[in-house]
Amino acid sequence: MQINVAQLLKEPTGASRTVDVDGALALDQGDLSPVQGRAELLRVSKGILVRGEFTTACHLVCSRCLKPFPQTLQFRTEEEFSPSIDVASGEDLPAPEDASGFRIDDHHVLDLTELVRQHSLLAAPMKPLCRPDCAGLCPRCGANLNQQPCCCSDDAVTPFAAAFDKLKSARKSR
Repeated sequence: MQINVAQLLKEPTGASRTVDVDGALALDQGDLSPVQGRAELLRVSKGILVRGEFTTACHLVCSRCLKPFPQTLQFRTEEEFSPSIDVASGEDLPAPEDASGFRIDDHHVLDLTELVRQHSLLAAPMKPLCRPDCAGLCPRCGANLNQQPCCCSDDAVTPFAAAFDKLKSARKSR
């Protein structure tokens, strides 16, 4: 996901290029996830503005039943990349005031990898579900309620419930 932008940096403000992105990215536990999309590179006064739409696939863990499942993520990006070397003179350029910004390397190569990785993490749901009607796990025995009904009796008291009842009775006795 590296693009040589030397020619675009030589062009006036407003010049643009559109590139198709087809690559792989290490998102979850070192496994490579395919990334596809399209990015518009726009020459701006301080560098290159990247606007893109990307799709990637990753593996998430359901927040109810704790089973891993595949998930497709779609997201848009808009970030500015600043050059580290002046393309005309070859002189080093100072880092932008915003140190968290993205840089174009010394060979005028714009690397989209970190941009796509960060936006992929932001596009992932905070509470991923393997399916909308996931029943989750039994709070008593831990059985996956999507696979079979629980065999626990309704009157069984969990350790959490017992501690809560003890706290309630202590509060009433005050």
